[in-house]
Amino acid sequence: MGTKDNKARKIRTNVLFLGLVSFFTDISTEMVYPLIPLYLIAAFGATPALIGVIEGIAESLSSLLKVYSGYISDKFQKKKALAFAGYSAGLFYKIILLIAGSWSGVMLARIVDRSGKGIRTAPRDVLISESADQNELGKAYGLHKTLDKAGAALGILITYFLLTGGFSDYKKLFIISIIPAVLGLCMFMFIKETKVEHPSVSQPRFWKSLKGLDGQLKLYLFVVLLFTLGNSSNAFLLLKAQSVGFEDISVVLLYFIYSITASILSLPLGGLSDRIGRKSLLVSGYLVFSIVYFGFAFAWNQPFLVAMFVLYGVYTAMITGVERAFIAEIAPSEIKGTMLGLQSTIAGIALLPASLITGFLWVAFGSMVAFVFGAMLSLAAALILLVFMNNQASYRKSSNY
Repeated sequence: MGTKDNKARKIRTNVLFLGLVSFFTDISTEMVYPLIPLYLIAAFGATPALIGVIEGIAESLSSLLKVYSGYISDKFQKKKALAFAGYSAGLFYKIILLIAGSWSGVMLARIVDRSGKGIRTAPRDVLISESADQNELGKAYGLHKTLDKAGAALGILITYFLLTGGFSDYKKLFIISIIPAVLGLCMFMFIKETKVEHPSVSQPRFWKSLKGLDGQLKLYLFVVLLFTLGNSSNAFLLLKAQSVGFEDISVVLLYFIYSITASILSLPLGGLSDRIGRKSLLVSGYLVFSIVYFGFAFAWNQPFLVAMFVLYGVYTAMITGVERAFIAEIAPSEIKGTMLGLQSTIAGIALLPASLITGFLWVAFGSMVAFVFGAMLSLAAALILLVFMNNQASYRKSSNY
């Protein structure tokens, strides 16, 4: 009974406050992110292809840090410090945006921001895993994603009301966005470090770790790579909204609809994956994404596009927390951070060619071809998981090292 009480207490503290860190950080981030493509076009005359290059480079360079940060988390057990350093990068992101005088300055700001995400993602996810009941990993990650997306939705809503109220100075919005970023960092005062000792097992070398991985985890990492090649930056979704007649302010509201949908559904869907297994949610999520991208490809009016943004929020709730729970559940405990970081690194590296492909397909053949390409890869990813992935409601793996 005492053990269960301790676990429950950890969920109420670490998972909750890590969620609040993301809540405030995402208020700050999403006050800015939907404006970046619009700012690049209005201030510097950027094209969709250039936006694809900027987003792809920023995400891919930062992704290289994710697996390394996970490895450091496993080796030194300093997850809280690493996570704090990563979240702190959000402050520098806003400062660089304020002084940027060209698109290259905006690209530098995006690299700093995404690098911070690369540093914090794996240690934060390990903290969540080690602070939760192992039978409720999906629920724990779902709670975190609920707060994360709630912050994103609130940040977008703040920007929307500021813009509709006649507040159109981008740089002043950047300054305001610093406030919730600072509040997020303050939440770290309530988070406790977690340590899992492996006295009889030394940490394996990175490549040896990969060689001995469970076949199901290898399969999923391959699927992540395939899927991400068709999953370009969300900036293209916002540009598509503009192309069917949404004004800049309305585009911001569309991103709010997506975020609030993901926030509402992340916790119940994460809990559902604990009961029925990860496969059902992962396969369904990729199928929903395919539908969304086909919808964006052939969108003919504004109400239909609104529905696609809602469905995109459903996809996010089905995948993001569930895939982290799956990896945390199946990876050997002594390399859990490394594996969580590796999944993010694979997705981040693939995002560079994905954004480049989408940008250039858009310019050469139009948005329809660009979105159909992404939809087909997502459909392929869903079919691979459907055929080859096991369906255990609770997948346990003991260490082989």
